[in-house]
Amino acid sequence: MNSHSDQLVIGSKVVRSRLITGSGKYRDDRIIKDVLEAAQCDIITVALRRIDFDNPSENMLAHVPEGKILLPNTSGARNAQEAIRLARLARAMGCGEWIKIEVISDNTYLLPDNQETVRATETLVKEGFVVLPYMCPDLYAARRLADAGAAAVMPLGAPIGSNRGLKTLELIEILVSEMTIPVIVDAGLGKPSHAAQAMELGVDAVLLNTAIATSDDPVAMAKAFRLAVEAGRLAYLAGMGAASKTARASSPPLTGFLGE
Repeated sequence: MNSHSDQLVIGSKVVRSRLITGSGKYRDDRIIKDVLEAAQCDIITVALRRIDFDNPSENMLAHVPEGKILLPNTSGARNAQEAIRLARLARAMGCGEWIKIEVISDNTYLLPDNQETVRATETLVKEGFVVLPYMCPDLYAARRLADAGAAAVMPLGAPIGSNRGLKTLELIEILVSEMTIPVIVDAGLGKPSHAAQAMELGVDAVLLNTAIATSDDPVAMAKAFRLAVEAGRLAYLAGMGAASKTARASSPPLTGFLGE
């Protein structure tokens, strides 16, 4: 069971913000700095193909403020072998030890392959990476990832980029109740209310990109998601009242007062 602590630790790092943002789909990468400031996030994900150290004008990292934790992902990998190769390349390019594993061979729904993800995680953890695997929310796969040394598990809320919200809510609840490493909802959240709902379940953080990047005002939307994540976490820590199928008066009945 996840502890009711306000401190989030991933790997050996204390992460202040429970909102993680991506870096794709923006109409202009120059807005990324303002989005990160509004989101106040500590971690930002980036596809390796968008990092070009030889061409600063095309390198999106130029828009990421210093001090952020860079989380390259293995987007495009179709199996464990390709994910491992991309992770090693990211480290060789100076992106650090953190890596988000994405292994997807399904081109219609873009669902992650849990089996190949476990294989990649086993290898990369042994090589010293801090591995955050993107996965379909399955308890057995999550346990295997934890046993392999994953720093967290990142179950999808809905198909990536769909903005449909927590379609896998009950499966994520199982992970929250059973896992001893952080559970981070990744993909599918489209509204701040979706993020708040995820945090109310007790997940440790949320990761999203499309909902912010494709909104009319990405900076304002980033702030909205930050506030939603903070509100959801606070509600979880406060302990929400139980739901009831019948009405329960907030005040005592007036019968005696009216002399009836």
